[in-house]
Amino acid sequence: MAEPAFLVTYPIPEPGLSMLRAAGRVHIPAQPPTQQELRDACASGEFDVVVAQLSDGFDAELLGVAKIAGISNYAVGYDNIDVPAATANGVLIGNTPGVLTDATADLAMLLILATARRAIEADHFTRSGQFTGWKPELLLGQDVSGATLGLVGFGRIARATAQRAAAFDMEILFCSHPPAGRTLDGAEVAALPYRAHQVGWQELVARSDFLSVHVPLAPSTKHLIDADVLAAMKPTAILVNTARGPIVDEAALVATLQSGHLAGAGLDVYENEPQLIPGLADLPNVVLLPHLGSATTKVRARMAELCAENAIAIAKGQVPPHCVNPEAARNTGVS
Repeated sequence: MAEPAFLVTYPIPEPGLSMLRAAGRVHIPAQPPTQQELRDACASGEFDVVVAQLSDGFDAELLGVAKIAGISNYAVGYDNIDVPAATANGVLIGNTPGVLTDATADLAMLLILATARRAIEADHFTRSGQFTGWKPELLLGQDVSGATLGLVGFGRIARATAQRAAAFDMEILFCSHPPAGRTLDGAEVAALPYRAHQVGWQELVARSDFLSVHVPLAPSTKHLIDADVLAAMKPTAILVNTARGPIVDEAALVATLQSGHLAGAGLDVYENEPQLIPGLADLPNVVLLPHLGSATTKVRARMAELCAENAIAIAKGQVPPHCVNPEAARNTGVS
């Protein structure tokens, strides 16, 4: 059997690269490939598996000409890949679930606290020499303790965020599959290690002091947070997004913030990442982070390990341990 070849579009942390190099030949381009370069590489027949980033797009056209066995995405999300097209073409997809839950929940709480207490504004204020002493009304923010947290979605990260919020004595509301979808039964809600209330989508939007987004990006969730939703929020409310940028209509968010209808926003992801929509960076009541949800040394290393495990399994003709589309194996005879 020939030595497997891995195309790594951008270097991943250790131990991932060492694992890949021990298993086969690794090619890392000098620069991340353009869409055309990625298409050509996938169609060349030179590579068995692509170790990809969220910025690498795998559309139906690319997957239709690809001569690869699989894609190992260095992320838990995989909205950069046309999964039905990959499945139809027998291309297996691996991701890195479960390891970034706590890190992303920590970041959601960071954005809640930083936005509510105007931490970034205060940092700039102090660094610029404007701080001349304590004053009764200097940079007044909002209370987090005792406030109402609304969770848009109720998967692993949302539940971990709720657990942290419970320590701040926040009232926790959630809508599991907004705007419509499966609800949790009463026994499942009662078994939670904190007190939480399941409500409908409109009630969640209307009651939340902090509305935190935790749903995957899908056709049903693109622009889930649109102008109408933003208008239905409290004028004193804060929006937090650590999920995917296109879930929020960024232009509508900027307009709402500029109008003063919304108190603030804390964002780690963006609709046209890494570009920001005009006006967003000019708003002082917005905390902007560069997609840091999983950015801890431990988490990124574990992600790299899972990513390499997926890639190596695919190269060996196996279904990867963390497979998004195991049904693709039926189109290739993989077991």
